[in-house]
Amino acid sequence: MKKAIGIDIGGTKIAAAIITESGELFKRTEVKSDPSDREKMFGRVVEAVEQVLENSATSIDDIKGIGVGVPGKVDREKGIAVFQNNLPWAQFPVTDRLRERFGTERISIDNDVYMAAFAEWKAAQGKSDETFVYVTISTGISCSIIHKGSFFRGAGFAGELGLIPVLSKGTNMPLEKVAAGPAIQQFAAKELQAEQIATKDVFAGYTNGLPEYQSIINEVTDYLAQGLYSISSLLDPHKIVFGGSVIVNNPFLLKLIKKKLNIYQLPEQQHILEHMSISTLKQNNGVVGAGLRVFESN
Repeated sequence: MKKAIGIDIGGTKIAAAIITESGELFKRTEVKSDPSDREKMFGRVVEAVEQVLENSATSIDDIKGIGVGVPGKVDREKGIAVFQNNLPWAQFPVTDRLRERFGTERISIDNDVYMAAFAEWKAAQGKSDETFVYVTISTGISCSIIHKGSFFRGAGFAGELGLIPVLSKGTNMPLEKVAAGPAIQQFAAKELQAEQIATKDVFAGYTNGLPEYQSIINEVTDYLAQGLYSISSLLDPHKIVFGGSVIVNNPFLLKLIKKKLNIYQLPEQQHILEHMSISTLKQNNGVVGAGLRVFESN
């Protein structure tokens, strides 16, 4: 059985797992990130890999390769993490450093959302003649597009759904600034005149039927529907899968988003409403996708 290591690197945590060629996840471990310094951050990545190897009683010699998902802009050919908002890794040579540390020749590196999208496309049994979109709604909002079996990257920055402007209280605002997790938290604190409120408490208030929370979630889902209508109109995808903590932990949002999206759409666009779903891989899609990409590389 062929195995790879998948690594999902974030500003708060690093996940690593042993992934088989069929996408099965064996052992998974998490360590805290240390974004205070580029070398300390790399040290935490090494720690995550060593832990997952030890916990699975697997030798690095038995691993076909390592797949790495990194936030921000990535130079896949050179194996460099180019730019990130939440890591100290500007122009960091991830691939070379991992090869130097573990002696593994086959290393696949990509943006973390693209890695997650690949896992979701495989899990959804995406067809090579279709257009598939993965949307993540979490601390930020982004998407990745797989068209006819290959990623659509544009000039390298395609899929930044969170930057698309939506109409919010008469003003155009980037979707991420009004509908991602931190935005929901800030919006609720302002509306409820509270000094601080957790995003999870906003959703709890909604599900408990408290009136003041209904209007907040109503606005947020309308913003998300506006953003998704851009995708619907530009790409007319066959499938959309949603991931990220905001929607994975609050699956009722999908029904609300569909209802609002239906208002914007023409009849010819409404086929997508039956093909929108929430990730079944949840927090594992990043490591699974990273591991699977090892087997795709030449």
